[in-house]
Amino acid sequence: MRIEEKFKELKEKGEKAFIAFYVGGDPSYEVSLEALKRICKYSDIVEIGIPFSDPVADGLTIQKADIRALNAGMTPIKAFKLVEELNKFYPDVPKVFLTYYNIIFKMGEEEFVKRCKEAGVAGIIVPDLPIEEASSLHKICEKYEVSLIFLVAPTTPDERIKKIVEKGSGFIYVVSTTGITGEREKLAKEAKETVERVKRYTDLPVCVGFGISKKEHVEEICKVADGAIVGSAIVKIVEKNLNDKEKMLKEIEDFVRELKEGTKKKLLNKVS
Repeated sequence: MRIEEKFKELKEKGEKAFIAFYVGGDPSYEVSLEALKRICKYSDIVEIGIPFSDPVADGLTIQKADIRALNAGMTPIKAFKLVEELNKFYPDVPKVFLTYYNIIFKMGEEEFVKRCKEAGVAGIIVPDLPIEEASSLHKICEKYEVSLIFLVAPTTPDERIKKIVEKGSGFIYVVSTTGITGEREKLAKEAKETVERVKRYTDLPVCVGFGISKKEHVEEICKVADGAIVGSAIVKIVEKNLNDKEKMLKEIEDFVRELKEGTKKKLLNKVS
């Protein structure tokens, strides 16, 4: 399913999007497939990280997950296979890759996007690819109908936001605060302000990630945004339960079920 269709479906149901992030291959290919099946049961969109040795946008939790996955033999080719497997069970949950540009560059932009299309990947997020250098990948993504999702930070000036929303598709990913991924106790006030700024320039859905780690955060951000993205808090469950796979999978399933509930509350009446 394409991302645009998913947001349309959610709007009709009066819900916002819950987007879950998981590192493919952590702590092994098999366990990540099982975990992602549980995640797909309650997520509207699933973001799968292709592990990379130098994930500059990520905090320690996801860095450690990347290392575990790489040590277990995870590769970009296996990431495509992972999506193909998941689509057999959950074809109506769009899958999005989060990857660093080196991986795309090494495979070749066209080859990477073509494989995404063939595997059923609905979109890609490339945190280290600035808008000024994205023209070629943007054209190829348009050709294969794969969404290219860009990030906007609280520090992004309005002029640059205009350029980003012009080329973006699927949704715009708002980074809740300056810095790297990781759990935080409170949501930054600047996240809401950034969402409002982005919405001035686009009709694309706007979703917020970085630091969202509990149901209350999801409820709060969904008052202004079209969706909430949770990553580190899910990956932390893996780290805590490396010696007990069944406990890990149950905790992940219970957690994502609870987070999804945070997107359903009476459309989280818009805050005044």
